[in-house]
Amino acid sequence: MSWRAGLPAAGHARLSAARSVPVPLLIPKTTRSGVCRSISMTHCTALARATGRGLPAGVRPSTARARPQDDSIQGESMLSALSRTAVLAFLLWTGLSSLARAATPLEEANEKTRAFVRATMEQQRIPGLQVAVVRQGRIVLLENVGFANVENRVPVTGKTLFPINSATKAFTGVAVMQLVQDGRVDLDAPLSRYLDDVPDAWREVRIRQLLGHTSGLPEIVDTQGSLGGLKERDAWTAVEARQIEAHPGEQFAYNQTNYGLLSRIISTLTGQPYERFVAQRQFDAAGMASTTFGDSYDLVAGAATIYSVSPRGTMAPNDADRLSHWLYDMPYSLWAGGGIQTTAEELSHWIIALTENRLLDAPQVQRMWRPERLNNGAEGEWAAGWPVLKSDAPRQIAGIGGARAAFVIYPDEDLAVVVLTNLAGANPQRFIRQIGDFYLR
Repeated sequence: MSWRAGLPAAGHARLSAARSVPVPLLIPKTTRSGVCRSISMTHCTALARATGRGLPAGVRPSTARARPQDDSIQGESMLSALSRTAVLAFLLWTGLSSLARAATPLEEANEKTRAFVRATMEQQRIPGLQVAVVRQGRIVLLENVGFANVENRVPVTGKTLFPINSATKAFTGVAVMQLVQDGRVDLDAPLSRYLDDVPDAWREVRIRQLLGHTSGLPEIVDTQGSLGGLKERDAWTAVEARQIEAHPGEQFAYNQTNYGLLSRIISTLTGQPYERFVAQRQFDAAGMASTTFGDSYDLVAGAATIYSVSPRGTMAPNDADRLSHWLYDMPYSLWAGGGIQTTAEELSHWIIALTENRLLDAPQVQRMWRPERLNNGAEGEWAAGWPVLKSDAPRQIAGIGGARAAFVIYPDEDLAVVVLTNLAGANPQRFIRQIGDFYLR
């Protein structure tokens, strides 16, 4: 299946502005006692009688006998009370008007996102979801909605882990670029410089061609994303025996073989497993304490259960329209292409660390996000580990995985959006940019 499956062919719909619901303003009860403290007790009593309301709680009328006053004095006293009341009413109105200010653009965007997410979840029957928006280096929206496990009514929390599947390739891209920055990898070097045990036909493939899916190598997994019933080692033996499918650099062809090889390069050069290098150089650096690796068969605490509404081919009367478990297999040697489980918040921290050049220097980040060119000079669909949704300004660089997770970075707008779901087929890459539009208007 193509990484681009589910992306709109051209453009994307925009959500109309959300209906504004007025919020009533309530005057605190202590305001009226404050009025009586600001004027004389005589005037307070007169005001209470004039308005038909009793004295505020805690305010006692004076027990002193009032001196007889002629009509002119009483009239002057009432005018004074009314004048003071008018001034006080104006001051109260001025203060409350400041509270009734219009929502800021950010607040409006957040409200539109919340409404849009809930409507989309209902429409697509998405059980659980996390959404985060990063703006100018800080998380401005973080929402956890629905259920991590439907049958046991376990809610999604900020700690719920979601698989990001092929979006893991962005982390592998960063890992390779860190080795480039360290002077240990040359993107133009052939595969044979770093791995000796590869077929002769594979030896001249460049590292950048592995990252950008222009290697021409055969695919190790089948159309269902599995190893075709083979054991992991046997699957590698089988794919290495096949002919290359295109000359390196001739065409874009998404596959998992490329990232299995990149994992082996990282492990060979660092002397440690791929996942440990990524954890040390990225998870630790970005504060991703809960992020880990695994699939449906691994025991991962706090992981969301993955669901599907796809037909299973059974004879059950509701087979075509029922929610059921979705099991996915991510072999260990392919973790570099799809093994990470994380949260929207921790993924946001990683994006912030990356864009603030705490994981890579700025020139390396820009090189990583530059589309890999084919031999004829045309731009490929991917950069070094990242799908490129839009290569001209304002750019859109993405991570897309499993038809259930996506994030988009807008480098020229200082914006990023993350959507993680537990429904296979939710395809957030189809609607995530509509959320981005709320913040760019």
